[in-house]
Amino acid sequence: MRDITDAHPAGSARARLIRGLTPLFAGILAATGFQPLMLWPVALAALAVLIALIETAPRPRHAALSGWLFGLGIFSLGNCWIATAFTYQAQMPASLGWIAVVLLAGYLAIFPAMAAWGAAWLHTRTRIALVPALAACWIVTEWARSWVFTGFPWNPLGAIALGPFDRPGLASLAVWCGTYGLSGLVLLLAGIWLWAARGLRAGHRVRGLAVLVPVALMLVPIAGDPRDSRLAYTLVQPNLAQDQINNPRAYESQFHTLAALSQRIPADGPGPRLVLWPEGAVPDLMRDGYDQTWYADTTYGGDPRLARERMGRVVGTGSLLMTGATDLALANRQVIGAWNVITLIDPTGSLRGGYAKAHLVPFGEYLPLRAWLTPLGMSRLVSGDLDFMAGPGPRTIDLTAPERGGWGKAGFQICYEIVFPGHVIDRAERPDYLFNPSNDGWFGPWGPPQHLAQARLRAIEEGIPILRSTTTGISAVIDAGGAVRQSIGHAAAARVDGFVPAARAPTLFARMGNILSLGWAVVVLVAGLVATRRKAR
Repeated sequence: MRDITDAHPAGSARARLIRGLTPLFAGILAATGFQPLMLWPVALAALAVLIALIETAPRPRHAALSGWLFGLGIFSLGNCWIATAFTYQAQMPASLGWIAVVLLAGYLAIFPAMAAWGAAWLHTRTRIALVPALAACWIVTEWARSWVFTGFPWNPLGAIALGPFDRPGLASLAVWCGTYGLSGLVLLLAGIWLWAARGLRAGHRVRGLAVLVPVALMLVPIAGDPRDSRLAYTLVQPNLAQDQINNPRAYESQFHTLAALSQRIPADGPGPRLVLWPEGAVPDLMRDGYDQTWYADTTYGGDPRLARERMGRVVGTGSLLMTGATDLALANRQVIGAWNVITLIDPTGSLRGGYAKAHLVPFGEYLPLRAWLTPLGMSRLVSGDLDFMAGPGPRTIDLTAPERGGWGKAGFQICYEIVFPGHVIDRAERPDYLFNPSNDGWFGPWGPPQHLAQARLRAIEEGIPILRSTTTGISAVIDAGGAVRQSIGHAAAARVDGFVPAARAPTLFARMGNILSLGWAVVVLVAGLVATRRKAR
């Protein structure tokens, strides 16, 4: 393919400008393949452009620059919802939101840059075909993005493969390759489009028919898992406005909204039932033992036992409330931090266990290097003076025995934790379902559907149903095949009722985790090398 910078000298400056901006615009277009737009044909075409740019780069460092600009584009548009969060942070100007988006995108773009550099280097040194080299490098760098500096794996390319709510589509293959492996597959499909387009341009019509292969795969009508358990649920979305959720004057009315949406109805039957409330739904400190001053601004004026009993009466006989809440961390009777938790409350108001969020959001739930950054004014990024503290990681609470309520084996992930492939369930004791409460009220119209898409990928990978209750939407019940059974849209106060979908037997990904995705990177790389050598004979 002829490099566009080889044009007539009079147009060389313009050509260099076009080439310089092309990967940036290609990245912006690629982001339209994610929710809420789901323009996967545009995304595949944009990825094909990136492949062509890497292929024609004179040196690997030029390919890395194209990869970085592409990343800057895809992460700036894909993460635009972060700017909305600054409109709810009174201590920081809202205008800084877009600056934060671009700065974060500039950092995240390092990972596509490394993938592009690695692919170009392998292509040059070993003559391996570029597309499988890029797919393999992308798998590895996307996996690295999930843990470097605590990780931020939001919007993996594999999310482009998800079908509409009722059909997981090509993303169903995540059970065999994981999300990162799925991202490599998306790049392979983009490579097929590029190869077919070049064939058509050269007059090879038969080769041009290969353009239909990605289309057929992306439109494959794979359904979810229709099976149910016999455990009933009531999933509540109270539509608590983000600018009022922490207002003590609104606490009582918010509680009445939750209570009205949680009453048992005849259709539930007499058996065990889960009542699911979102993250941030309850201002009360549920546990005993804190200094009385910490209980002051709550709905029950300082008595956690009365607060729990009121919640128990709301859900009624046979029901277990799972709700987002906050616990305090004490040392020598002094509060040193807080825990973002899920608290389980039975009809008597007794605590049946809980879960503390393990994967916290840096600069959102805690300030890294607080002693150093506070003098620089960075503490204003975090609400309040206390940092949240990390819990021990995924755990399962066994509530299957009749004397324990018969509520099954419950697993938990709070909000952002659900976006980390391979880190959402306790592998020592596999749960029957995952509860994923969240507060997505910060994230405008783009963040919630992207968050839901990544929860669907976790359901597919693990073969586990996921129940998501959010403050403002999108709340959803996802079956073990990744199909959305029921959902509540944005800015609606509503409930959905049904029976928890059945879990599948442990998938290959559930047994192997991200090692499976990295293994596919090796397979793709070796296959590309073998194909190149056979072609050279």
